[in-house]
Amino acid sequence: MLVFFHGTPGSAVNDRSVLKPAHDRGMRVVAWSRPGYGDSTRQPGRKVVDVVSDTAEVLAGLRVDSCVVGGGSSGGPHSLACAARLDAASAALVVASHGPYEAEGLDFLAGMGEDNVAEYSAALNGEESLRLYLEAEREQLLDVTVDQLMQAFSSMLPDVDRSALTDEFGEDAIAGIQEALRNGVDGWLDDDLAFVSPWGFELDEIAIPTMIWHGSEDLFNPFSHGRWLADNIPRAAAHLYAGEGHLSLWQNFPTMLDELLASN
Repeated sequence: MLVFFHGTPGSAVNDRSVLKPAHDRGMRVVAWSRPGYGDSTRQPGRKVVDVVSDTAEVLAGLRVDSCVVGGGSSGGPHSLACAARLDAASAALVVASHGPYEAEGLDFLAGMGEDNVAEYSAALNGEESLRLYLEAEREQLLDVTVDQLMQAFSSMLPDVDRSALTDEFGEDAIAGIQEALRNGVDGWLDDDLAFVSPWGFELDEIAIPTMIWHGSEDLFNPFSHGRWLADNIPRAAAHLYAGEGHLSLWQNFPTMLDELLASN
């Protein structure tokens, strides 16, 4: 079983680029919307590590004793939390993730697109400032085409990612975002506040095989984040690709799953 954690903003609506390769390999995929997204009840003040107890509860309900975990973008820290603290996790995949905000040796905002810098800056100014920022962003995302989505994220999309954000990949990205935000911005807000706060666990707690994938052209979570995670996670297998972006990297997802299964 693959437990997969969505990005920010995101929801339990998984991309076909995740589901099809997993199903082709006989894997069951389990995902849910984090607190505050979609119909999921808000959990104010949650930390990244809180995903561990949620995951354990889901697995208990499914009567599952063992799984692999994975997360893309801001789902990456949640995958790492489970790698560190979830007894059922046997291997972890982290794709295009960011590192901890105050990590020594990592300049968190350096190299990010302007929109991400503005968003995290609002988060650092507190909940009121962040809510105003995100509510304005939500309005333009509730009814958006792929072309409009590209425009909304223009400061974070190099050409290689613009080429990837088409057809079903773009449709699935929009579906996941709109499900996430249909009842408000609480999930997005609490994600961002959690990311600029301590995660609640240490990376040196991780004792299971962990795969780090990152592209050099990533403007959502710059390449320096992938390098930092690879250097600071025990037993990490690093795949740091020149020329790939935040979105284009997903064309390698079948290979990612093969490695994840082989390490399990």
